Amino acid sequence: MTKIPFQAESQRLLELMINSIYTHKEIFLRELISNASDAIDKMYYRALTDDNITFNREDYYIHIQPNKEERTLTITDTGIGMSREELENNLGTIAKSGSLAFKKEQEIQDGHDIIGQFGVGFYAAFMIASEVTVTSRSVDETQAYAWTSDGTDGFSINPVDKETIGTTIVLKLKENSEDETYDEYLEEHRLQTIVKKYSDFIGYPITMNVTTQQPKDEESDDMVEVVETQTINSMIPIWRKNKSELTKEDYEQFYQDKRYGFDTPLDHVHISVDGAVRYDSILYIPENVPFDYYSKEFEKGLELYANGVLIMEKCSDLLPDYFSFVKGLVDSEDLSLNISREMLQHDRQLQLIAKNIKSKIKSQLKTMQKNDRERYVTFYESFGRQLKFGVYSDFGMNKKDLEDLLLFYSSHEEKYTSLLEYIDRMPEEQTAIYYATGESVQRIKKLPQTEMVADKGFEILYLTEDIDEFAIKMLENYKEKPFQSVSSADLDFNEDQEETNDDFKELFNKMKEILGNKVSDVRESKRLKSHPVVLAADGEITIEMEKVLQSMPDNNQQVKADKVLEINAKHEVFTKLQHADEETLALYTNVLYNQALLIEGLPLEDPVAFSQDVCKVMI
Repeated sequence: MTKIPFQAESQRLLELMINSIYTHKEIFLRELISNASDAIDKMYYRALTDDNITFNREDYYIHIQPNKEERTLTITDTGIGMSREELENNLGTIAKSGSLAFKKEQEIQDGHDIIGQFGVGFYAAFMIASEVTVTSRSVDETQAYAWTSDGTDGFSINPVDKETIGTTIVLKLKENSEDETYDEYLEEHRLQTIVKKYSDFIGYPITMNVTTQQPKDEESDDMVEVVETQTINSMIPIWRKNKSELTKEDYEQFYQDKRYGFDTPLDHVHISVDGAVRYDSILYIPENVPFDYYSKEFEKGLELYANGVLIMEKCSDLLPDYFSFVKGLVDSEDLSLNISREMLQHDRQLQLIAKNIKSKIKSQLKTMQKNDRERYVTFYESFGRQLKFGVYSDFGMNKKDLEDLLLFYSSHEEKYTSLLEYIDRMPEEQTAIYYATGESVQRIKKLPQTEMVADKGFEILYLTEDIDEFAIKMLENYKEKPFQSVSSADLDFNEDQEETNDDFKELFNKMKEILGNKVSDVRESKRLKSHPVVLAADGEITIEMEKVLQSMPDNNQQVKADKVLEINAKHEVFTKLQHADEETLALYTNVLYNQALLIEGLPLEDPVAFSQDVCKVMI
C-alpha cells in the first residue's frame, strides 16, 4: 500500500484545523452531512443535462450507522461519487473545493447552491477519528476506490469493490481519555441531537437505524426492542414554505420546537428576500423577558443558516442591541463563510441583511402599536426599557429609529401614549412637551411642580424609570417640540408678571445664606399654587438624574443637580417668613428645605435635626 504524503502546507493547516478552528467537536457530523448533501445535489444537476441519468428523489438519502462493537461511525450517501483522481485532488489537498469546481464546470447559475464550498470541512472528521476511510464510486466509472488516512503524514488510495454509486465514510473513533469520551458519537440519541441541531433542514432524508420499544404482541403488555430505519431530519424548513400555507399555530409551534422561549410569542415576521442578497427569515417578538435578559450572561443574536445548515446559534451582528429581545433565524445562500463555516466575514451581504431585519422589526412594532395597542403595551412593559436604552446609548445615534416606538404614561386619560399622539393633542398655545419624574405615577401626580402645568390644561408625561429622563434628554425634541421638565427652574408661564419685589429678594438672599451651598438660589416660585415650597433644578442635571447617578455603585458620586428652592409668595407660610426674626427665619428655612427634599424623595441630611426643628415649630 503506497502512501501519498500531504503537501507541507496542507499538513500544517490540517493540524491547525483539527486543534483550533472548530469550537465544538460535534461539528464534524454537520460537515460530513453537508458534503453528502452536496454529492446528491451534484447528481441532480448532472441529471439535468445528461439523458443517461434519471433522478428519482426517493432513491437519494444519507445514512448514519454507528457500530459500538467496532467503535466506528459510518456515513453513506447515494450522491455522484468520486473517481480516484477526485479523491486525491479533493481530499488530498486542504481547502480544495470539489463543489466549487463542479459549480464552475457545470456553469450552474445563481439559485442552485452547493453548500460544501470548502473541502477542508471533511477534515473535521479527524477531531474524533484516529483513521478515516472514504470509499467512493463515481457515476462515470465502474471501479470504486478507497481513500484512507490517519490525518498525520499522508493517505493511500486503492481500488475496491462497491456495487452502488456514491460514497461511504467510515470513522474509526479515537480512544477515550480523561478529557474526551468519543463513545458519545456512537449513541443513537446523541447523533439524533446533533443532526436535529445542525442538519435538520438538509433537503434529503438523513436516516439511521433507531432502537424503539414496541409491544411484544397485540395482547401483551410486554415490550421488546425493535430496530427500525427512521428519517431523523425534517428536510423542509418552515421558513421556505409559502406563508399562505402556514397558520399562526404553525409559527407558534416552531417557536416552541426551537425553544426560543417558554412563552407564546406576541408577534412574528416571516421574510423572504430575493434581491441584492437572498435570504429567508422568521423573527419573533417574545411576550416575556428572559430571566437573564439584563445580565452579563445574556447573549443576543439570531440563528444563522447557510442553505439550511446551522452555522451559528447566536449571530449578534444581525441585531442591534436595542432589538436584542428578538428571537428567530436567518437562512441565506449568499453569505461569505470562512473555512470552518463557523465565523462570518463581515461583508456587505451580512450588513444588508442586518439593515433589512432592523427595518422589518421596527415596521412590525409600529404596526402592532397602531393596530393592537393592548398587545403592544404588553410588549412595551417587557422591553420598553431596552428601547429607551437604545435611544440613550451610542450618543443618541439611534434615537430617530426608536422615538416613534416609545410610550410614556400620561396625565391624559392616565394611560400610555406615544409621542406622536401627545403632539396631535397639544393646544396651539403649548410650545413644549412637558414631563415629570418620580418613583411612581401616584407620587408624580402629587408633586407641587405639576400644579401650574395641569391648570394650564397641558398634558404631562409621567417618567417612572431611571432611564426615562436620560432618554428624553438625548431626544432633545420631537417634531421640533422641545421636552420641558415641570421641575425645571426656568419653567415660567407668567412672562408678563412683574419683577419680584425687592423686599422679597432681600428675604430670599437671607434664606440662601442660611442654606449655604445646599442650594444654588432661593427665589419666588411662578409655578406653585397650593404648596408653599418646592425644589427646582438649574442646568442639564435634574434632581431625578442626580438620584439615579448617586445610586450607581462606585460611580458619579459627586454629580449633583444645581438645586433652587422656590417659595410660594402667595402662601400663608410666606407671611410667617416675612415677619420672622433671624433665629425663627433660620428654623423655618431649614424646615422648608427639608420638606422640599422629602417631596422630591431625596434623603434628609440630618433626620434628627429635622425632627427637632418640627417640634420647635409646634411649640
